[in-house]
Amino acid sequence: MSAPSRTPSHPAPTADRPAPAARMTGRQKLVLTLLLGAQFMIAVDFSILNVALPVVGEGLGFALRDLQWIATAFALAAAGFTLLFGRVADLVGRKRLFIGGMAVLGLSSALGGLATSPEVLLTARVLQGLATAAVTPAGLALMTTAFKEGPLRERALGLNGALMSAGFTAGAILGGLLTDLLSWRWAFLVNVPVAALVVALAPAVITDSRPTERPRLDIPGAATVTGGLLLLVYGLTQAGATGWTTPTTLAALLTGLALLVGFWFVEKRAAAPLVPVRILKRRSVIWGNTTGLIAFVTETSFVFLLTLYLQEVLGYSPLATGLAFGVLGIGTVIGGTLGGRVVGRYGTRATIVTGGVVQALATLSLVALGTSGAWIRLLLAATFIGGIGNMLMIVGFMVTATSGLPDDEQGLATGLATMTQQVGITLGIPVMSAIATARVTALGDPGPEGVLSGVSVAILANSALVLAGALLAGTLLGRRPTDHLA
Repeated sequence: MSAPSRTPSHPAPTADRPAPAARMTGRQKLVLTLLLGAQFMIAVDFSILNVALPVVGEGLGFALRDLQWIATAFALAAAGFTLLFGRVADLVGRKRLFIGGMAVLGLSSALGGLATSPEVLLTARVLQGLATAAVTPAGLALMTTAFKEGPLRERALGLNGALMSAGFTAGAILGGLLTDLLSWRWAFLVNVPVAALVVALAPAVITDSRPTERPRLDIPGAATVTGGLLLLVYGLTQAGATGWTTPTTLAALLTGLALLVGFWFVEKRAAAPLVPVRILKRRSVIWGNTTGLIAFVTETSFVFLLTLYLQEVLGYSPLATGLAFGVLGIGTVIGGTLGGRVVGRYGTRATIVTGGVVQALATLSLVALGTSGAWIRLLLAATFIGGIGNMLMIVGFMVTATSGLPDDEQGLATGLATMTQQVGITLGIPVMSAIATARVTALGDPGPEGVLSGVSVAILANSALVLAGALLAGTLLGRRPTDHLA
């Protein structure tokens, strides 16, 4: 006797009735919440000290010329070691590296908050950067392996991008509030309870498949790429401080580029390469990361330019400047929330192109800014719209750069994407600062009118760069939904 048939809980999909949208399980929601919380905290760390740097310098006795090292020490470690740690996550386990990195981040934040000398503070910043280089690719790899390719991964990466971008904005606001109301030390100490909570919950919440084989780490590849990135980032930060033609800057940039070229040849001959050359040849990796680099270069430098405008032209305080960027944060959250759905419906290529064009047009409108306080309305509207466009571009980049690779290479893919993000954040400000400064110098007017002119020229260049990135994606990424995987 045959078993009685049972009616399925959902009607069978037909041409008129598509399959129901995939839903996250309760465990997936918990994993996502924990990973997003960690990534948001890291994003806050990038910007929380920016408005507090003068106060930190006064409190610990930093010379004015040395203040940049508070940011540079973090950026060097974060960008220089990201790719290496991304591969290490594949070899030793992402969960282990993620939890260890969060523990180091909490301890180094406590060290920074209790620092009594410049040397101790800079040590804490280096350790924070190393922890970020470990946590960011490991966390993204845990996310991409927890959500297989498709709508759920796209939604998760969209939320991750939104919170990462919102974290930059929240960091500026939170840094101003903590510095004004309590002390700059709380810009460090606020991380400690968050890191402790993540370390306590992660072992029970996160699952991680350990590699069945653990090939030897590619030491020559690790040395050349890490050394190249360190020198490149150092050269970029020095360019912003001392100019692009100083001997130190040129030597660092040229040596860094030479090491990165050498890395390519090392990987072609390595038995167990840090980054297999076949991956570096993939269209999704090359052009996905290129458009991602442009997205981060333009958005971070855009915030820098508008900070100059708000403080030097309109006379805003650091706290008021941070609050003005709250509208940008709202725009990025909306863009990130929509990004996964847009990718799912129209594909990564269309999402990147649309986001880039929207960001470029919104940025271009700010060339009209003047010295009157009434122009804040245009600034708020343009940053809101531009934030949506930029986040669509970033979500499209993240989905493209991590698609079509097996789970055991997701740490590598997210390491490359995170390296792109870190280098873009570091590169944007020196480039746009140099453009703005050159204009001010040519005019010989360091006052509000001269600064406004310099900012306007740099904004025009910023808009052109975003548009070029969008056109690049439209031309070189695949037309069909699966072409970006080729």
